[in-house]
Amino acid sequence: MNNLDYWSARGMRWMNRWHALRSARARPATGFVSQPEPRTIGSFAKGRQLSAGNFLFAGTLVVEPDKSIWQLPDIDPQFEEEIQGFMWLDDLAATGDMAARERAQNWLTEWIERYGRGHGAGWTPDLTGRRLVRWINHAILLLNGQPRDMSLAYYSSLAQQTIFLSKRWQAASAGLPRFEALTGLIYAGLALTGMDAYVDPAIKALARECREQIDAEGGIPTRNPEELLEVFTLLNWAATALAEAGKLAGPDHLQAIGRIAPTLRMLRHSDGGLARFHGGGRGTEGRLDHALATSGVKSVTTDGLSMGYARLQGGRTSVILDAAKPPVGVSSYNAHASTLAFELTSGRRPLIVSCGSGTSFGSDWFRAGRATASHSTLAIDGFSSARLGRKGLIGGHERELLGEAPTNVRVQSLADEGSHGIVVGHDGYLPTHGLTHIRQIELAANGRAIAGEDTLAAIETSDERLFDKAQDRLHLQGIPFKIRFHLHPDVDADLDMGGTAISMALKSGEIWVLRHDGAAKLSLEPSVFLEKGRLKVRATKQVVLSASALEYATRIRWTLAKARETPDTVRDLVREGNV
Repeated sequence: MNNLDYWSARGMRWMNRWHALRSARARPATGFVSQPEPRTIGSFAKGRQLSAGNFLFAGTLVVEPDKSIWQLPDIDPQFEEEIQGFMWLDDLAATGDMAARERAQNWLTEWIERYGRGHGAGWTPDLTGRRLVRWINHAILLLNGQPRDMSLAYYSSLAQQTIFLSKRWQAASAGLPRFEALTGLIYAGLALTGMDAYVDPAIKALARECREQIDAEGGIPTRNPEELLEVFTLLNWAATALAEAGKLAGPDHLQAIGRIAPTLRMLRHSDGGLARFHGGGRGTEGRLDHALATSGVKSVTTDGLSMGYARLQGGRTSVILDAAKPPVGVSSYNAHASTLAFELTSGRRPLIVSCGSGTSFGSDWFRAGRATASHSTLAIDGFSSARLGRKGLIGGHERELLGEAPTNVRVQSLADEGSHGIVVGHDGYLPTHGLTHIRQIELAANGRAIAGEDTLAAIETSDERLFDKAQDRLHLQGIPFKIRFHLHPDVDADLDMGGTAISMALKSGEIWVLRHDGAAKLSLEPSVFLEKGRLKVRATKQVVLSASALEYATRIRWTLAKARETPDTVRDLVREGNV
């Protein structure tokens, strides 16, 4: 961390502490203006784990059945942040039994006693908005059967956090944390007695964030689909809460909801999950459908890119491809070198995936998940299409940002009788090898077959000179590269046809077969699947086409198709947990 970042972080912590202590002197709220309805969706399984004393946060499991969540040993700042944000309260509420209620109430009481005077890591605008929303959403769970003095302490703390947030929301990290802070401020201002003065300024600020952070196509700077869903959900909550209080959300706020909804529909695979790019997961089960239904927006995007992603749909098959430059600057703290990578889902079954975000499995997996080799695309051996560069201060923590990255990504749609497709190219390997990666993918209208073509080409004379220099460094042995197809862990894959094809069986009974034109070596190798919410990395496989670029243009053709005996429609009755 450089001196400027050090003093900036220290100054931010001091200001947070000062406002937290000052807000403790405020006159407390005495109750709710109206009874809030819970809107957040938690996990029943995670709630049961918490009740049993299994604490899984930031990829670390701590088993302490006889300790509260605030008595756990110091793990790392990310672990502390996750518990201070109170998102685990959603999971206890989803469980809903006596043990979960007692845990929720006891841990709330202990938080107020330990941190309620403005102490601790939770007094940041990033976390306070998140915490406020949960406290208000689950008020019935938290207050049911509680004595009067505890209820008063709860209202007093809510008022204190609301006042703190009104002074510090501007310091929240741009993007999702600031949307959380402003939504929390609106929630609290509407729900608590004596806090209504904070509502109108928060409405205006939220509208401004919508105008500045959500682009004309309904995308956000991080290009993280799951983060877009979280922003969309917050905007829905805020709009609903305002409407129920007889107030109107700002035009920019409502227009942002209208822009985001069709983008999320484009980013949804045929199984209902989101494409997993740039740090995002598939999303909590049912969260996307619920958010889209709540918004009331029915429109869909019919062509072009959505937040830089292209979608191909044929029959029950969906293909989503990263067809734009990766995020840059502070928005790239979680970004991946995934340009031209794709995912494929057949019905309810993911087939081709990316490894995913390793953020919940520690720094090494987090870094590995960002590499091009962790995505289903072409990568030159030892290089990613975008490289990590300088470090930046994000939310008070130092994070690696993308440095060198593709600056020119060109897209062209293809349409033919019986199929449609896309041609995309990026220049991420131009500075290092003088090569442009061009990928063409065509999907049959019935969704049964995909034809792919990957090309590495030195296009300009200057590119050829760079290619020749790279060849010289490798003693004219060619520039080695691999085209990877990472498989979902539920896919059963085997080498077939004398090693010239890979057959892939889905749990639905479908069989897919990958073949190539013979210009590369085909192999089936180990891979990993980094899935949020799991304790351990899941083992899986990847199909790899290996070759070397010896000329100014090298082309590899491949196909991925359902086996002839696989019917167009399959009764897919097997569900996760029943196998």
